[in-house]
Amino acid sequence: MVKIPGRSRSQEPSKAGKTAGADPESMGRLKQIGMVAGFIRKQDPRALPIIIGSGVAVLVVLVVVGLVTGLGGFLIPLGVLLGAMTSMLLFGRYGQSAQYAAIAGQPGAAAAVVQSMRGNWTVTPAVAANRNMDIVHRVVGKPGIILVGEGSRVGLASLIGAEKKRMARIKYAVTISEIQIGTESGQIPIKDLQRTLMKLPRTLKPAEVDDLNSRLKALPPSLQAPKGPVPRVGRMPKPPRPRVR
Repeated sequence: MVKIPGRSRSQEPSKAGKTAGADPESMGRLKQIGMVAGFIRKQDPRALPIIIGSGVAVLVVLVVVGLVTGLGGFLIPLGVLLGAMTSMLLFGRYGQSAQYAAIAGQPGAAAAVVQSMRGNWTVTPAVAANRNMDIVHRVVGKPGIILVGEGSRVGLASLIGAEKKRMARIKYAVTISEIQIGTESGQIPIKDLQRTLMKLPRTLKPAEVDDLNSRLKALPPSLQAPKGPVPRVGRMPKPPRPRVR
């Protein structure tokens, strides 16, 4: 290694110093934005130009109006703010659509979507399954028990029916709802799962939800699941949200 004249070892920047000066939260946010942007570009190459162009268009309109009316001191900063907000909102929407498109049709996708939701939701993935990879997940929340199935209607009908009989042992007056994910008649696409769950009527209080979860844990495991691990999809990365100061 060749030494540089006139430069002591103490003057050389250390990697530890650079790392210590970096903000971990900012690095994580930038990495998340890059990941979501990659999803968007892969699903729709035109999306990113639309996102950027929409924000720039809002800015240009307000700048022109500000210069014409003499209110540039007010409208130009407002245009910067509204342009950035427009791009961030579009980025979030395109990002969510791209993420749903990426996991659609994969076993375990429905469980991953519910696990990424905010609120008091308890998800038990793959409480029942068959060899055709029809899978039923159990979700517990304020609407009661929701059985979320992925696969064909024929295969899910028997799995969900058997799971409802198991739930009848402890459910008492708790509502049991059924949602099927897929493309067949009577099923909903994965992108509508969160919206469908949020529309269900709230019939339980938080204490009742905790009690229901405790009773469900006492149930013996279902015997319908095939041997071997069930393929699962990891948690969906959430699109970044603009900071409000």
